[in-house]
Amino acid sequence: MKKVLVLCTGNSCRSQIAHGYLHHFAGEKAVVYSAGVETHGVNPKAIAIMKEDGIDISAHTSNNVLEYQGIDFDFVITVCDNAKERCPFFPGRAQKFHYNFPDPAKATGTEEEIKREFERVREMIKKYCLDFVGEFLL
Repeated sequence: MKKVLVLCTGNSCRSQIAHGYLHHFAGEKAVVYSAGVETHGVNPKAIAIMKEDGIDISAHTSNNVLEYQGIDFDFVITVCDNAKERCPFFPGRAQKFHYNFPDPAKATGTEEEIKREFERVREMIKKYCLDFVGEFLL
C-alpha cells in the first residue's frame, strides 16, 4: 500500500481538500496523510465545501509535518509554493510533486463570492487528485 503526504502551509484548507479526495479516489490502494509546515486548524469552509461533494473531512486534524518524519512516504505532494519552499527533507524514496493551488481562505468579497472561490479551488484539487490517483495509485 502506497503512503502519500499532502503538504500545505497551515494544513487547514488545500491540503485537507486534497487529503479527502486522494483518500476517496484511492480507497484501499493508499494511506493518505496531510500536514502543514505550521498548523492552523481545519477550515470550516473547507469542511462545508467537501460535504457538498459528499466527502466528510470533519474528523480531520491539522498536523505539523514534523509529526511524520518517521514515515517512509512514496509520494509527497506540496499544494502551495510556501510549503514547497519550507518542506523539510524526507529521507527515502518519496517522489515529490508540486502544484500551487490558489488559497480560497484568502478570498474576499461577499459570502457567495467566497463560496464560489472555495468551489472553484475544490474542483481544481479534485481534478488533480483524480488524475494523480489514476496515474500513480491504481
